[in-house]
Amino acid sequence: MSRPVRKAPASRTRGEWSAAAVQPVARVAVDVPLPHLDRPFDYRVPTHLDEQARPGVRVRVRFAGRLVDGFLLERAEESGHTGRLAWIDKVVSPEPVLTPEVTTLCRAVADRYAGVFADVVRMAVPPRHARVEAETPRERELPPVEAPDPAGWARYQHGAAYLDALAGGRAAHAVWQALPGESWAARFAEAAAATVAAGRGALVVVPDQRDVDAACAALGERLGPDAVVALTAELGPAERYRRWLAVRRGAVRAVVGTRSAAFAPVEKLGLLAAWDDGDDSHAEPRAPYPQVRDVLVARAHAAGAALLVGGYSRTAEAQLLVESRWASPIVADRATVRAAAPRVTAIGETDTQLARDPDARAARVPAVAFEAARQALGAGRPVLVQVPRAGYLPWLSCAHCREPARCRHCAGPLGLPRGGTDADPGLPICRWCGRAEPAFRCSGCGSRRLRAGVVGSRRTAEELGRAFPGVSVRTSGGGAPVLATVPAKAEIVVATPGAEPDVEGTAAGYGAALLLDGWALLSRADLRVAEEALRRWLAAAALVRPHAEGGRVIVVAESAVPVVQALVRWDPAGFAAEELASRAEVGFPPAVRMAAVEGTPGAVADVVDAVLAAAQDGGPEVEVLGPVEIDTPPEPGEAAGEVRERALLRVPRTDGRALARYLHAAQAARSTRKAPDAVRVRLDPAEIG
Repeated sequence: MSRPVRKAPASRTRGEWSAAAVQPVARVAVDVPLPHLDRPFDYRVPTHLDEQARPGVRVRVRFAGRLVDGFLLERAEESGHTGRLAWIDKVVSPEPVLTPEVTTLCRAVADRYAGVFADVVRMAVPPRHARVEAETPRERELPPVEAPDPAGWARYQHGAAYLDALAGGRAAHAVWQALPGESWAARFAEAAAATVAAGRGALVVVPDQRDVDAACAALGERLGPDAVVALTAELGPAERYRRWLAVRRGAVRAVVGTRSAAFAPVEKLGLLAAWDDGDDSHAEPRAPYPQVRDVLVARAHAAGAALLVGGYSRTAEAQLLVESRWASPIVADRATVRAAAPRVTAIGETDTQLARDPDARAARVPAVAFEAARQALGAGRPVLVQVPRAGYLPWLSCAHCREPARCRHCAGPLGLPRGGTDADPGLPICRWCGRAEPAFRCSGCGSRRLRAGVVGSRRTAEELGRAFPGVSVRTSGGGAPVLATVPAKAEIVVATPGAEPDVEGTAAGYGAALLLDGWALLSRADLRVAEEALRRWLAAAALVRPHAEGGRVIVVAESAVPVVQALVRWDPAGFAAEELASRAEVGFPPAVRMAAVEGTPGAVADVVDAVLAAAQDGGPEVEVLGPVEIDTPPEPGEAAGEVRERALLRVPRTDGRALARYLHAAQAARSTRKAPDAVRVRLDPAEIG
């Protein structure tokens, strides 16, 4: 019996392939995240792939003896390579998914953060889903969009003018200071409507899913539900790719999403907007660690689009945009701010200031805060209690010197078991090894007394329930589900920062907010600690009714601290200006460009020496801080327990591009010689402990 003759696949007959007659050379960005290979490579386009091999498509090519994925960037007539070019092996899909505008953006982001193009493209373009590509796109109804009513923006200086600029298609850049109680999603929707009415697209990036839902609902109401899509990590691979393709094909007018949506290929991009740019969620945790605000600034500059950075607070980076005159401030006058803001009172956490009620004392509620909560509950309004940490008792400390209490066996932090009572809280237990500690003695002062370093949200909820008997207590975040809204009735809501729910009703709000353990927020060893504390406080306080309606905010922190004074005055712009000036004085970002180089001592020294050597050849002066030993998890390929160090490299802001270029070259040199130890490089890191 004769066997059927199988036709040899195309990959086995490359000797018979011929090159395309027109533009036979394809420049391909291969998916190889090695710094020394961070450039396009030329390949020949065979005739049978000529029509499919368009710029932006996914391809498969042979690289270093194996097939790898890549993106076809452009076609050319000739190559600068003198040797024989390899063939493009396969066009994975004829769908052009990488636009020239996004390609330019990815390259700019990689260059700014001393990263690799392949790593950035992986953030920008989602994985392919073949079944979704084969689907027939559904018809979308895109109703005409009317120009929005400028009344909402008219409360702000330059607000109405900004809407006019969007309606005229101009590339206006602004930093918006939202008033307390403001419907930020509605204002963003109006800005998007003005942009879409002018025939351009809008892109809104927010920190989390709850904000995505709010912005999507507001934009859908203005533009039509079919005109808006949400792009988030919570979507499954198929649905995310389906929505992303709708954006790429120009079927939708506006996109709302979390940080990866900053790269969404919106057609005729006219507006880029970011809400709460200081939120940690806007910082990408993967190399090269870009920040959404910086990505949108670069994209607005390159695409000639408008930019809107909004929030209740203001970061030093946003303040720099204002002071450099690249962006205009959109703020309300002081009379309008005072009319919209609640009354804010700061009170220190001392024993003489605590309420006389034993249960209120256990809940760490000062008398003023206890009275404010009681009045709000008596008026039938909810009370918000913000606790800096989740859990029960996240850690214990010495009651005398406040040194963190640690286990004698492993030096892990001590905590109390859940379920203890005030009369019998139970023995302290190590949170690392689980051993009980029956005879604690402070290593610093010798005291045997313990206190809660920070009381978690669950323990706070229990204590407040005893302090206010008969009042319902809800928790949001900190291990409990994050609540989107709560009813406008007398109850207590205990939330961790960022998990504060809105109060149901268009004109509703909390009767009072208690911001506990302010010292815990301000005692972290971090460059942005004051800025972050103010951002968290303002986000909670903005949910409280105005002072004229009885709204009160009690922050448990020393009133003399400048950041607390900024909260009392409701002056985030003034605090941001002072913060930027202080950073310029001591030489920290964003006043300068700074890189954190982390790894084993030898690897860090290798990178630092290479940067200094490159800078000596006519480059900027690079200041080196450190290295110092750090306690961070090892990078892939490093042995556990190995000593790790960090060095900080600092240059003037105008020399930031040069520093990034030197760092990339140093990493490329290590990659070329296959240096064994990985080095983590972060430009302008969000946290410098």
